[in-house]
Amino acid sequence: MGAKESTVSEKYPTKPITIIVPYAAGGSTDMVARALEKSAQKHLGQPLVVVNMPGGATTIAMNEIAGAKPDGYTIGMIGPGIILQPLYGQTRYHYPTALEPLVNVVSSPAIVATLADRPWKNLSKLVSYAKQHPGEIKFGHSGLGTPVHITGELFAKEAGINIVQVPFRGESESIAALLGEHIQLMIAYNPAVLKEHVKSGTIRILGVAEENRLTLSDFENVPTFKEQGIDVAFNFWNGIAAPKGMPPAEKARLAAGLREMINDPDFKKNMEELGMSVHYMGPDEFGDQWIADNAKLTKIVKETGIVDLIANQKK
Repeated sequence: MGAKESTVSEKYPTKPITIIVPYAAGGSTDMVARALEKSAQKHLGQPLVVVNMPGGATTIAMNEIAGAKPDGYTIGMIGPGIILQPLYGQTRYHYPTALEPLVNVVSSPAIVATLADRPWKNLSKLVSYAKQHPGEIKFGHSGLGTPVHITGELFAKEAGINIVQVPFRGESESIAALLGEHIQLMIAYNPAVLKEHVKSGTIRILGVAEENRLTLSDFENVPTFKEQGIDVAFNFWNGIAAPKGMPPAEKARLAAGLREMINDPDFKKNMEELGMSVHYMGPDEFGDQWIADNAKLTKIVKETGIVDLIANQKK
């Protein structure tokens, strides 16, 4: 029996693997999945088939992944939303335990952007202005309870200022609102979406919520929040998970193939062009990240009042 099981595992995968993306086509997470798709045949011996399932604040896709047969043929792109959504209310599955980590792929820190002609040239001057004009500054982000929203609330709490959050359906809407002067700040997690505006001189980046400065061209000189006296560092990770219960041999084969795809030079070059940092973690290390972030985020969303805000929105 054991020999037969071993033979089956060695043959895996024998057909295309579906990778579910919880956002619409064209977004940064979708771009990561499609970049991986290009080298799947080479490193896994079978193609990846990208399926976009936007909506429900990522829960539609998460439910599909968690409820799939754990045979290694349905996997999905995930981010901190797997931890956050169960904190905001009852979900069909408790995602951190209904899913299991395969690999982390990339990470992107949150950045704070403003129009270049605004009087504040750094976070310190912004904080001073906000203290003198409480509630006047509005910051845009891509959805209630998302990591970028959390970053904005953490910044306000740590700096001791009152700024007003304004949710949008995506970063493109936030950028339009910033350029149209409907908001004064924007919190984003993908520097690439702002790169051309930074190069043209219309938008300035005030800070990066990361332990270290970005190494991306046009962003190397942006100081971190901590360098400016604000103790906030929040990294948006983007990885791949499978339904709980995959056979160990298949899981090991899949994780190994994904590691090769992530370390492929063409994939790394593609991610650099998108403004993302490749940050590979295997199943064990990635699982430890889930545990650490679960404790951290549970505390943050309560202290910043985001849990109450979302609860009131649902009434």
